[in-house]
Amino acid sequence: MRKLFIFIFISFAAPLTAAAQQAKAKDKFILVIDAGHGGKDPGAVNGKSYEKDINLDVALELGRLIEKECKDVQVIYTRKTDVFVELYKRAEIANKAKANLFISIHTNSSKSKSAYGAETYLLGVEADRTSANLNAAIAENNAVIYESDYETRYEGYDPNSPESMIIFEFLQNEYQSESQKMAILVQNQMTGFGGRPDRGVHQAGYLVLWKNAMPSILVELGFISNTDECRYLCSTEGKNKMAECLKRAFVSYLEDSRKQDNKANIVNIVDNVNNVNNVNDGNDDQTIYRIQFMTSGSRLKDNDKRFDGLERIWTYSEGSLIKYTCFGDTDQNQVKAKLSQVRKKYPDAFIVKFKGGEKIK
Repeated sequence: MRKLFIFIFISFAAPLTAAAQQAKAKDKFILVIDAGHGGKDPGAVNGKSYEKDINLDVALELGRLIEKECKDVQVIYTRKTDVFVELYKRAEIANKAKANLFISIHTNSSKSKSAYGAETYLLGVEADRTSANLNAAIAENNAVIYESDYETRYEGYDPNSPESMIIFEFLQNEYQSESQKMAILVQNQMTGFGGRPDRGVHQAGYLVLWKNAMPSILVELGFISNTDECRYLCSTEGKNKMAECLKRAFVSYLEDSRKQDNKANIVNIVDNVNNVNNVNDGNDDQTIYRIQFMTSGSRLKDNDKRFDGLERIWTYSEGSLIKYTCFGDTDQNQVKAKLSQVRKKYPDAFIVKFKGGEKIK
């Protein structure tokens, strides 16, 4: 009887333990680290120094540091060796993993040998675009020339034409706020702890960030075209320092995310804010267009002043975040007509689509 009891206990305990481990894995923060370029795509080059090698070494060291310090983080790499990975596949890896954050690591280059310093990008288009920022994005996007059928895959993007950047002209990314937060943290570490010259945080049309369904940034560690900076970035000291900067920024971002999770109440889609009943929702078969203007870690009061001037407020949730929308309608043109009005108060507002109460691409 005793042996039978032990057998039964083990038989039931094993699946329970597996289920517990699976549940625990779901709670992990998933970070995707992307080492830019690779394989037949060397990236920027200075003599025998290749961008792809710097990027990979920093990416692997960053992952090692995070795995050592952050036990509740799962690190996924788009590449761990010197192989070529298409830009669209890097986004697929992150999206399939349902990542919480995407960091793409690159090394800059310029025709001017005196250019130096670190800068960090998020997806978007700046109002005061500079040729330097545009050229940086075009240079990194040139990786598509190693891909077959890139004209179709990237919706007509031509790496030889700056005018092709028009595909990003009206793009508003729903993860822009979180991406900017991470970008600022990275830049602060690069210029503070890392001691790198500050070239700022910018927005640009990077194809590697284009299709990502999570906060995403691209960091340019420095200029391989600058002799002194190239020597530093190729050294073990320089690579380790850059990885440590990124790790410190990530830990700060993670801690802030955890605080937001603790404050927030995970909710289902809610339709009881303000005059939501006036929304023209049609039926479940119709597509509803709404303007998303704000994300919050906790629910705001119905009479919050931040809703002033907005109509038909409606919320939905993703994870622990509550996302606020307004001016919902089945007529897309009606919603578009309101977008400029909302952007006067919320510049990053953008249109989202819903069907049957669920957000769709």
